[in-house]
Amino acid sequence: MSVLYSQVSTKGQMVIPAELREALDLKPGTKVALQREGNTIVLHPISDDLIDSIPGSLSGPSLGTIRERQHRDDKR
Repeated sequence: MSVLYSQVSTKGQMVIPAELREALDLKPGTKVALQREGNTIVLHPISDDLIDSIPGSLSGPSLGTIRERQHRDDKR
């Protein structure tokens, strides 16, 4: 694949060229993760399966529960 170019708008938006969108099967509404590696931005498409698995993947008490416990312990 040759080098493709895009331009960042005044709103910080840019268009992913159609060739890349098609190659990565990026459809409107597809979620992506962006990662900085030095002076490079790496874009990773996120599958719906991964998004669906995130809620509940962090087991344990919620932040609110932890704060309530700390507040209760501080009163003792």
